Amino acid sequence: MFQDTETFFSISVDDLQRAHDFYTNILGLPVQRLPQGLSISLHGGGRMFAYAKEDHTPATFTVLNFKVQDLEGVVAELKKRGVTFEQYNQGHVKTDEQGIARGNGHGPDIAWFKDPAGNFISVLTEH
Repeated sequence: MFQDTETFFSISVDDLQRAHDFYTNILGLPVQRLPQGLSISLHGGGRMFAYAKEDHTPATFTVLNFKVQDLEGVVAELKKRGVTFEQYNQGHVKTDEQGIARGNGHGPDIAWFKDPAGNFISVLTEH
């Protein structure tokens, strides 16, 4: 039924201007302002739509994942741009001093951070 239908996903944010600045200036993504919110273009033709919600509650799960080749380099560059990475030491998820959880052959190496609205984003590399 939907195999030939254009798709996109949506997230809510509490401040469209802060979201615009973050996704444009920090992450370097093409962002188009629309009357309803922000259309954010993703590599490969994907699209995310961010809309303002007065009673916004951040997602408690990862809403966007970026697969990268040089995870350590990307993490270092994002830190230079002011991004703070989450630190975990619970169960099987433990991050190192860089904020990277090492998969050690059982999954990807991954690091999580939040957008200004508190939604989780990750950068990861698969081996």
